Amino acid sequence: MASTFDEVKALFDGFGMHAYLGEQVTQQEHALQAADLARSSGATAALIVASLLHDIGHILVEDAQGAQYSNVDAHHDEAGAAWCEERFGPHVADPIRWHVEAKRFLVASDPSYMSTLSEASLHTLHLQGGPMSVEEMNTFRHRPGFENAIQLRLWDDLAKVPGQRVPELDSYRELVEACALDREA
Repeated sequence: MASTFDEVKALFDGFGMHAYLGEQVTQQEHALQAADLARSSGATAALIVASLLHDIGHILVEDAQGAQYSNVDAHHDEAGAAWCEERFGPHVADPIRWHVEAKRFLVASDPSYMSTLSEASLHTLHLQGGPMSVEEMNTFRHRPGFENAIQLRLWDDLAKVPGQRVPELDSYRELVEACALDREA
């Protein structure tokens, strides 16, 4: 059986060089920038791995780009979280599962946040349900791990810089393997 990192690497090798939906970076560049922001901030190992893999669902969902351009939410957050749940458990999967909701929360709770979103992120915001209602915000705010989802979302928004130099994917091998569940047991 391939190691968890080898599975991650194979996905990025196969699809990571595709454009990140509507942005000026590739899927892999976006993932590596988000992970670098998390690592530079002193985040936990699980949150760094979640940052690296937060958009893995875009790779896992068949024709994610076609769905977006057809104005369909492909639910990459759910697909990515399910894949990560099997390999890492909830500490990695939950921030991934909730990073779209975190965007909806931030738009609803901070009027200035929307102006920080890229055009592509604004487009997907509407596909993903738009700003949260007050009731949704209250529910989300009390979810365990709320803060991690918000922090991941903020790194996600910043991780779209064309040509930015960050450590390569292989620099995360040890961290990914340390967070991985023992699936052979």
